[in-house]
Amino acid sequence: MTPGRHTARFRPPPGLANRHVQTLLPRLLPCREPTLAWEELPLPDGDVVELAWVTPSPEDATAPLLVLFHGLEGSVDSPYARQLLTAAGNGHRALLMHFRGCGRRPNRRPRAYHSGDTADAHWLLTRLRHRYPRAALFACGVSLGANMLLKLVAEDRANVLGLGGAIAIAPPVNLAASADTLERGFARLYQRHLLGALKAKVASRLVTGELPLSLTPADLAGFTTLREYDEAVTAPLHGFDGAADYYRRAAAGPLLGGIRLPTLILHADDDPFMPVDLYAGVELGPGIRLETARHGGHVGFVEWRDGRLDSWLARRVADQLTAWSTSLSRARKAISRSGS
Repeated sequence: MTPGRHTARFRPPPGLANRHVQTLLPRLLPCREPTLAWEELPLPDGDVVELAWVTPSPEDATAPLLVLFHGLEGSVDSPYARQLLTAAGNGHRALLMHFRGCGRRPNRRPRAYHSGDTADAHWLLTRLRHRYPRAALFACGVSLGANMLLKLVAEDRANVLGLGGAIAIAPPVNLAASADTLERGFARLYQRHLLGALKAKVASRLVTGELPLSLTPADLAGFTTLREYDEAVTAPLHGFDGAADYYRRAAAGPLLGGIRLPTLILHADDDPFMPVDLYAGVELGPGIRLETARHGGHVGFVEWRDGRLDSWLARRVADQLTAWSTSLSRARKAISRSGS
């Protein structure tokens, strides 16, 4: 993988290049539903995250392993999650980690999750490294999960986690600018959808008094932007001094210059969740390959292939995982031969 800035080899089908069409098309694509096995992973603070494993899994203990982190209010049921897990499941042990409260049951502690919340992912990856010590370990994040993953990789400069590579799909590396973008034009419909899901989840916990917030259900119902929600809910729940402080401290953009781990970032210039100049002036570390497409929308990238609409994202991720796995396998064999 050659680091630096590159043009993605994505071409939208004729007539389907519009950013909103691309963003919404994945919901219409047929996709095989992966068979899942569920696991609750206890966390150090007494909470849990729910893991969804693709089954059957490879019997070989050295089979490469992929961990997927979803986007804001996503889950294993999100179209991109099904597509990516299905593609990666061919030869890989694959699972999705649900952020707190995004699985089948509410989480236990009086908190939720956010774009810079790397501790749970770090805990999971550490446990997986101990569980599968001979397997190559890869991670992929989508949107919010992609920003979180980039921040995690930047924090783990020595790669104590032992990752073989990371893939970040549509990461909002400038959280404040992305919040501004979602308040304009058609993007407000996406904001309304996301905000509705967040508010519905918090409303019931406000009624029961579970959350340490000076907020009434009426206050919550009156929020019309994600910035208002982050100011009143996300920030105080997770130790930030307001939304601006949260956006500044959780954004991965300022940290990208220090990343040396092989890291693929996939971005579309027309992503309606982000400003057009998202990566202007952003320093990329020596391990980063940024592939930018003119079109693709937000986590869209739907192409015409073999006579039907299909996910270019799933194909690109599968190709990268295969390349990394092959390279690591060859390196291990070379080391084994030299030591024999």
